[in-house]
Amino acid sequence: MTQKPPAAPHAVARLRDARLARSAKPFLARGGSRRAHCAGCRLVVTHCTCALRPQRATQAGVCLLMHDIEPLKPSNTGWLIADVVADTWAFGWSRTEADPALLALLQDARWQPFIVFPAEGLAPGRAVVQAAAADVPALPVPPGRRPLFVLLDATWAEARKMFRKSPYLERFPVLALQGDAPSRYRLRHAPQGGQWCTSEVAARCLELAGDAHAAAVLHTWLDVFGERYEQARQQRPAQPASAAHQQLAALAAASLTPTTP
Repeated sequence: MTQKPPAAPHAVARLRDARLARSAKPFLARGGSRRAHCAGCRLVVTHCTCALRPQRATQAGVCLLMHDIEPLKPSNTGWLIADVVADTWAFGWSRTEADPALLALLQDARWQPFIVFPAEGLAPGRAVVQAAAADVPALPVPPGRRPLFVLLDATWAEARKMFRKSPYLERFPVLALQGDAPSRYRLRHAPQGGQWCTSEVAARCLELAGDAHAAAVLHTWLDVFGERYEQARQQRPAQPASAAHQQLAALAAASLTPTTP
């Protein structure tokens, strides 16, 4: 198989590099491996997925607002979103000030931002869009604009704090996803249905925007990443013929197949 050239660093990779540049000491992930890791996918080099990276053009965009060390975590799934969705931005969150580039993106007339967050406990009068995948297409997007999903990439406690202390997000509608499907994320066990990792939330947002193929790719990319991460951690060889890899290849082939008018 012909090796793909290295992909250019995406938004989360650039944010990670900027965060590392500010660090006074190296970041050591809890339980992290001391083996050499690929800078492009964060996995142990023997389990690298860079040649499989399935970036797609989508109608929707994703804006990741990331808590301090999220870009540094090897298991962070916001990274996977940037792998797949071409129009992905990533910004570090600060309680005291917002990145001017983030504010410019939110004010860009080409986009209609939606803050993806649960509806419970919102202030009275806050615009809320209650949505499930079955509602496609249900997003109130003005003509000429594209949906931009703003995801707070953090632990649940951190995300609640970020939501409350980011006044520049208050004028945008909240998108409250509904559903109790179990998480397929292998590296964390959700205590109850409907608690999804960041990339699963993004995939469901893409479904609502009509980007069903990209959503399927993102779901499968999470499966491939989780599988290889676990194999590397357990020092087992990668299995490029696994069901997840075959599904990813099938989705790649489907994207190349011309549709019949």
